[in-house]
Amino acid sequence: MPQSSPYPDFLAISSLLTEEQRLVEASVREFVSKDVEPLIKDCYLEERFPTQIIPRLGELGLLGSNLNGYGLPGMDNIAYGLVMQELERCDSGLRSFASVQGALVMYPIHAFGSEAQKQEWLPRLGSGEAIGCFGLTEANGGSDPGAMMTRAEDKGDHWLLNGSKMWITNGNLAQVAVVWAQTSDGIRGFVVPTNSKGFTAKKMTGKLSLRASVTSELYFDNIKLPKDALLPKSAGLKSALACLTQARYGIAWGVLGAGEACFDEAVNYVKDRVTFGRPIGHSQLIQRKLALALSRLTQGKLLALRLGQLKNAGELHFAQVSMGKQNNVEAALEVARSCRDMLGGNGIMAEYKSMRHMCNLETVYTYEGTNDIHLLIVGAEITGTQAFGT
Repeated sequence: MPQSSPYPDFLAISSLLTEEQRLVEASVREFVSKDVEPLIKDCYLEERFPTQIIPRLGELGLLGSNLNGYGLPGMDNIAYGLVMQELERCDSGLRSFASVQGALVMYPIHAFGSEAQKQEWLPRLGSGEAIGCFGLTEANGGSDPGAMMTRAEDKGDHWLLNGSKMWITNGNLAQVAVVWAQTSDGIRGFVVPTNSKGFTAKKMTGKLSLRASVTSELYFDNIKLPKDALLPKSAGLKSALACLTQARYGIAWGVLGAGEACFDEAVNYVKDRVTFGRPIGHSQLIQRKLALALSRLTQGKLLALRLGQLKNAGELHFAQVSMGKQNNVEAALEVARSCRDMLGGNGIMAEYKSMRHMCNLETVYTYEGTNDIHLLIVGAEITGTQAFGT
């Protein structure tokens, strides 16, 4: 009996998922398709985030979805990865919002915070009642976060926070910021309500990428923080980098959604677009491009799945996450570029997805560790020698 075609799940990866994981993937895809896809083109063009969907993200358990307790869903890490995949299938800005909220705000409070901080913030952040942002990067920091100038001074009965941060996702939407600052005991994390006197958020405009995401500069001018604003279990830059590892894991899954969205669009297009009397999908050049794109996405999915297995087992190393982030972002970006090319002139129009995803992925290629930085992280594991700064 002849076998059915293996396309689109070419290696039957869905058979490796649990029923619950497949249900998560399907339900998030349905929500995004129905409630967010109709909005995202205009949001991108108008440089705004669709804030009206935030309560629904909370209701569906898509904020901090792999965290336990405090009314949070406690999904396994593969299900969480599939959430990121389906959000980014719509737009990288949507995944960035959820990724920052869960991995960069809720995770550090969950991992390094006091019980009072957890009780105050985690339920509100998980429901979407409160929005958070993560203040690590500075204008002159970039790939060297240890060079940060923001400082929190211990004044006995309070902390005094001064400095600034840049490229902060959700900054102008947030009610709370997790801010990393130099102290006399090294770099520590602080929970900073954005209504604190001396706190200013300035929206960054004119972006050519991630336009449906709010990006901000943060300024701290003699902000008086109570002593219990400190994340008590934060200890040096390694705590901040642990948060980035959580977010980078989500990115390794998320970008596959963007790549798949471009691929699906291109497949449908080349079947219908007729030139020289036949659909362009009949040509060798187009079929070669499609085959290469499907191979890259399939390889990326297998890599992400293995990372999820290791993470579920508590055995995931940050360098393995770097491999996943670097490989999958590069793969998704290559796929988006190729798909945009297959769409021809139509590919530059907002009615199509591929160029929007392509532009977004140029940012994802750079943020939360540039492509080259992640290669150096893996290289350091191979050689036992760090090459940063050389």
